[in-house]
Amino acid sequence: MTTTSELSFHSHANVFDRALSLEAVRSRAPAVFATAAADRLSAKYAFIPTAQVLSGLMSAGFLPVEARQASSRRANPLHARHVIRLRRRYETVSLKDTSNGLIVSRAAFPGYCVSHRGNVLDEVIAGALKVAERFESLAVQVERMEQRRLLKDEQLAFAERALALRFPDPAQSGMEPLQLLSCRRPEDVGDDLWRVYNRCQEHLLRGGLSRRSATGRLTRTRGISSIRRDVQLNGQLWDLAAQVLAA
Repeated sequence: MTTTSELSFHSHANVFDRALSLEAVRSRAPAVFATAAADRLSAKYAFIPTAQVLSGLMSAGFLPVEARQASSRRANPLHARHVIRLRRRYETVSLKDTSNGLIVSRAAFPGYCVSHRGNVLDEVIAGALKVAERFESLAVQVERMEQRRLLKDEQLAFAERALALRFPDPAQSGMEPLQLLSCRRPEDVGDDLWRVYNRCQEHLLRGGLSRRSATGRLTRTRGISSIRRDVQLNGQLWDLAAQVLAA
């Protein structure tokens, strides 16, 4: 169980209008409300109900704003990998725009992993609060990215490196890095590092770009549906942006 990839923050000071009800969480990620561990797990595995953890975090001042779980034809939906994103009830850190989410890598932000042994609720809440205390440092990093202007060739170089994160073999991508620089959202218009990073993130995570398959057929890229890959790619993109900022 980890708190790093499950917490994010938004530019709005009050998140009540975005919060999910428990029923909405249940419909999107039924595994949150599982009451027992999967049969395949050993007797040494201590089952920790996610619903109990969620309740504790909500009591500590966090609200769920997104919930989803991995889909599998074979696995029981009550025992699927799942993720809940939470935000503090009243956020004191303000950003101009993080509307497509923000996930940073463990190299840039601490991660708190909790083993499935005994009563860990207090430990999970403590980790979440420690993560929340670091939000201000992230806000400073984002502001620096907003101030870093990229020339056209720098933007293209960033897009090339970003594309390679999803398609390491250029021959398999079937698309041009320049496609990642097109704008889907008006808030991503601009030449600063933050907006270039967001445009590439939006395209790589959401998919929908035209590409040529290995057989030459015109297709479109698929969005990332895997929770593990979503977190991994987001972290890699953050590291890439941080490297450009530090150069």
